[in-house]
Amino acid sequence: MVIAFYISGHGFGHASRDIEIINALVARMPGVDVFLRTSVPRWLLDRTIKTRFSLDAEPCDTGVVQIDSLRLDALETIARAREFYATLDARAEREAARLRERGVRLVIADVPPLACAAAARAGVPSFVVGNFTWDWIYEGYAPELRDAPGLIPAIQRAYRLANAAWRLPMHGGFEAFDRILDVPCVARHATHDPAGTRARLGLPVQRPLALVSFGGYGVQDLDFAGLDCFDAWDLVITGRHRPEGLPRGVHFFEEEHIYDAGLRYEDLVAAVDVVVTKPGYGIVSECIANGTAMVYTSRGHFAEYPVMVTEMPRYLRCAYLNQDALLAGRWRTALEAARGGAPPPERPRTDGADVIAGMIAAII
Repeated sequence: MVIAFYISGHGFGHASRDIEIINALVARMPGVDVFLRTSVPRWLLDRTIKTRFSLDAEPCDTGVVQIDSLRLDALETIARAREFYATLDARAEREAARLRERGVRLVIADVPPLACAAAARAGVPSFVVGNFTWDWIYEGYAPELRDAPGLIPAIQRAYRLANAAWRLPMHGGFEAFDRILDVPCVARHATHDPAGTRARLGLPVQRPLALVSFGGYGVQDLDFAGLDCFDAWDLVITGRHRPEGLPRGVHFFEEEHIYDAGLRYEDLVAAVDVVVTKPGYGIVSECIANGTAMVYTSRGHFAEYPVMVTEMPRYLRCAYLNQDALLAGRWRTALEAARGGAPPPERPRTDGADVIAGMIAAII
């Protein structure tokens, strides 16, 4: 039994939740074969997926063009999407041939429309999992869409070929689907206690810790030396390469080091007091699942942002830090506000991976 997962390469949030679904599925059905179509980094998949898988790393959508984690290029975003979806039929035919060749029986899309079009041509069912759809995101760039009048209809036609959408909380879009099932939040839960994680990584046990988490794109012009919080706080940052000139009080870890220590990123999220980030589904869901507060800043014109900002206070302690203050190093007030905030009024379910794995198992 082969199941294909088509995963957007825009950031790590799509991949992190699908990895949880895959791991929950193979725990139920160890004999399932997993075929991945995604451009997310191979190292992330190798270190977090608990089964063998095959990978085709060619991009399956174009996402949003990021300058860094806080700035995007709307004009180039629409230009790339227009070019990609202008050839959607030919792409879908090639994808369908891949699916037939591999004997794929079910397609899960998070959230590339190409997956739905390919599955329909291959004669296999497809289901969309996500908290937004790309037509909804692109509709937010109205001036740029004047040069791409067929883009939104092409995406929606592909989505309509799916059997159903399994919609996550904090959502937007989904107008193209006739069948929608709301499912609980898919989130990564820590498997180590905070004190144990701090001990393994050599982090201070008593001082407040903030994790700076801006994904693979990073933030340009962020000068850690000028921060105003080091008298009371230590910071944790991760990445592929250590930045130069980090001041005392900033603890840097290569991503591989975390996994080599027997930990995962969600263990680090649970071990700190506050995460400093831009709000996206992946990091928001991890903070909710692990009871960690958040300091968030704006992230450019992205339709998901106002939804997150509206919904987050229901589920986690959070405080806003504008970009000017972020880049100027005025962090302490926001860190203290988030850490000392009142408990959130709601505690949502975060077992969506198990729920979706159960639905997939029932289908196949």
